[in-house]
Amino acid sequence: MNYQTLLLIFFLLSAPVFSQRTQKPVLHGKQWMAITGKPLGAQAGAMIFQQGGNAVDAACAMLGATCTLWDVLSWGGETQALIYNPHTKKVIAINALGVAPTGATAGYFKGLGYEFPPELGPLAAVTPGTVGGLCYMLARYGTMSLQQVLAPSLELAAGFPVDIPFASAVARNKAQLKEWKYSRDLFITHPGEAQETPVAGELFVQEELLRTLQKLVEAEQQALQAGKSREEAIRVACDRFYKGDIAREFIRGVQEQGGLITMEDLAGWQPREEEPLHVTYKGIDLYKLQPWSQGPALLQSLNILEHFDLKAMGYNSPQYIHTLYQAMSMAFADRDFYYGDPAFHTDIPIKGLLDKAYARQRASEMWDDRNNPSVGPGDPYPFEGKRNPYLKLLKERGFDITPAGERDFVPRHDAITSVKRDLMMEDVAGNTDGMGVASGFNFTSVEAADSLYMERLWRGTTTIQAADAEGWIVSVTPSGGWIPACIAGNTGVGLSQRLQSFVLDEALNPFNVVEPGKRPRVTLTPSLALNDGEPFLSFAVQGGDTQEQNQLQFFLNMVEFGMNIQQACEAANINTNQLWLSLGGTKTGERAPRPGELLLNSATPDSVRQVLTGMGYRLQFSDRTSGPINAIWFDSEQGTFWGGSSNYGEDYGIGW
Repeated sequence: MNYQTLLLIFFLLSAPVFSQRTQKPVLHGKQWMAITGKPLGAQAGAMIFQQGGNAVDAACAMLGATCTLWDVLSWGGETQALIYNPHTKKVIAINALGVAPTGATAGYFKGLGYEFPPELGPLAAVTPGTVGGLCYMLARYGTMSLQQVLAPSLELAAGFPVDIPFASAVARNKAQLKEWKYSRDLFITHPGEAQETPVAGELFVQEELLRTLQKLVEAEQQALQAGKSREEAIRVACDRFYKGDIAREFIRGVQEQGGLITMEDLAGWQPREEEPLHVTYKGIDLYKLQPWSQGPALLQSLNILEHFDLKAMGYNSPQYIHTLYQAMSMAFADRDFYYGDPAFHTDIPIKGLLDKAYARQRASEMWDDRNNPSVGPGDPYPFEGKRNPYLKLLKERGFDITPAGERDFVPRHDAITSVKRDLMMEDVAGNTDGMGVASGFNFTSVEAADSLYMERLWRGTTTIQAADAEGWIVSVTPSGGWIPACIAGNTGVGLSQRLQSFVLDEALNPFNVVEPGKRPRVTLTPSLALNDGEPFLSFAVQGGDTQEQNQLQFFLNMVEFGMNIQQACEAANINTNQLWLSLGGTKTGERAPRPGELLLNSATPDSVRQVLTGMGYRLQFSDRTSGPINAIWFDSEQGTFWGGSSNYGEDYGIGW
């Protein structure tokens, strides 16, 4: 093959990056930008901006609205955010993730026959974090009252017009919802009729949630009248949820239905403000949450990929796809073994995991000609000047780490039987259903287990992006309490299902074994990037274990391949199944990695498919593989915002 032919191939692979037409336009604004997973949610943010609120106020309004709209979350879920403070020029991390309740131990769940904690119902719940997270962000960094930012949520709770994803999610989960008294009362709006659940267009009224939200506003306003400051009054409202009459009804409803959360669990929980983690990639500082999230996996991936000329490989060329897959396999193997709650485990080796020299070692271990199905956790401890205390445990799992860091066999614990999967695409309109699954990813499979596996892989949430002219930026990935949600008594609040992200066996992850008061290692992971100390990019994506996969590629699409923000949101990505599922399935076999499984876009050329198949990959295809990403790019030269909003379903943005 001569040089001209190689140049032509490279051009054909690269050209779509720069000429790609998008299904949605780029959003532009100079005063503010509000983007989230529902049009009504984005409108809630726009309303607050128009009333003079800052980006934190608007983000809180969008958070409340999306919870009320059941955009794959509800008020009993969890919230995690990155905030850029223009006055300090620092990025702040907000940890509003709930904790395991009293009695939630590995022994307890093993005694019930589980290999992982349950994924649905009262026993799947951690303490609610979203109310506390919203109140903390608003009180500390917002400018408005709780009454102002919750006004859209109150109006929506009084009755919002049902959309198709919500209607289909409730209908599909009708049988499960009927098993819980308070969920049945809320969601089965036409009992005994041919169509028992809400239909698109009808008003969905949440009287009990409306009363709960009114109680929060009432508590705040009474505190203000008593002479409390704005911040103090918001905290009084928050206390009513966690320590007052709302808390008592919440706990009564939970325990009546068999849940474990106690009044002490609620009263003792509080959100945390933390230092984010970050690495520098080609001069850009990318910030993520601490290792109670999967955020550091993106940072680790970038550190590894620094050692390869990705741009020269060409966008979605076989070598590029292979290199991404191998880097992600290494990062996820570390995620699955070393990540957990730093408040319980001060010895998590995060410094070593993010060390550039550790990444260089990992990059040197990469197989360049075929997939390595035996990729396992590395050994970051020497890069902290320590000895790995888990070498024996890793060896028992089949990861025998030699001094050179070499492995040449499939780990026993992670081995999975390879079966023939004849997957056929289901040509569906791209939207996100009520379980948080990007419908554009759906497959019709001859094996029901595969369909369920993929649903668990993509199970997601919503995202919130907000920015203003003063310089405040907020990137949020809230979640929890999705349909089918168990409602906590007469509060209208759906319980979180995040306990399922713990493990029960320390052989899987000694840092993430369930304990009362501990936060699970979650998939939820917003992103924020600075360039030369100035805002560059804010982004997040829904989709369970694919979140960091799609965020990584979105970032590279812009930084390496020069896409604009909307092109990067819609561009074809890849997904790997070579990881432990974080959501769904209570048996080991339901969550175990599937080495070599690779999702590609349906438009992938045959030549690329053939090369990847020859490298040991088992290919699956879908019409949409970009991931439902929402993002804001900051044009420092012009002083304006560029917004990108996913072309999945109802993701929506408004700028001014």
